[in-house]
Parts: sequence; C-alpha cells; structure tokens
Amino acid sequence: MNEVYDFLRSCGTFYLATDEDGQPRVRPFGAISDFEGKLYIETNNQKKVYQQMMKNGKVELCGMHEGKWIRVEGTVKEDLRREARVAMLEDNPSLKSLASPDNGTMTVFYFESGTATIYSFTDAPKVIEL
Repeated sequence: MNEVYDFLRSCGTFYLATDEDGQPRVRPFGAISDFEGKLYIETNNQKKVYQQMMKNGKVELCGMHEGKWIRVEGTVKEDLRREARVAMLEDNPSLKSLASPDNGTMTVFYFESGTATIYSFTDAPKVIEL
C-alpha cells in the first residue's frame, strides 16, 4: 500500500473517475492519505462527486509521474470518523485553508477493496492489491 500512496503523492495531481447515471465523470484530485493502512481521498459532501460515490462506490484513480502511470480501481466507502478527517488534513496541510474536520462538509472515503497497477512503456505492469 505504501508504494501506491507514494506514487500518487509523487503525481501531485491525479484524476478520479466516477459514474453519474451511466456517464463517466472525471476530475482532478490532489489530496491522498494513508490512514490505518488504507488509501483515503477527500471531498466536500456538497459536491456532485460525493453524491456519485455514495450512489456507486466503484471508482478509478489515474496519475502519471516520470514516464510511469498508475490506475487504482476499486470500491470506496465513506469514513465518518473525525480521526480520519484529521489524518487527511495532517497529510495535506494545504487543505487546512479549505476544510476543517468539524465544518460538517469535509468528508473522506477509503478504498474498501481494489487493485493498483503501475505501468510504463518499458516494464511489465506491477499489480498491487489494496
């Protein structure tokens, strides 16, 4: 799991794909956390992406760094614990100007299950189970 976290962190920006009534929706994300050995992402519960993940937890992340790219596919689940939100803010201090663990809108999701694959043009894909 550390390798997946480190790779996504090195990307800076990665992209999250969700489903909205059969239509793919993709948007940039940058906040990632490794809390209790699980991969977490953060959003605001007032956004469409939140509604999409609540309706269909199957998502995919994709990012690229130094000629390699990662795809993380799996199922996410919301974690309502304050401790998980605090961990996200500790791992991503730039979020502190935008979010608070107690503001009622910040929320985090973790990968309940999934697979990460790291690709390159020269090496065989590396598959990591989450």
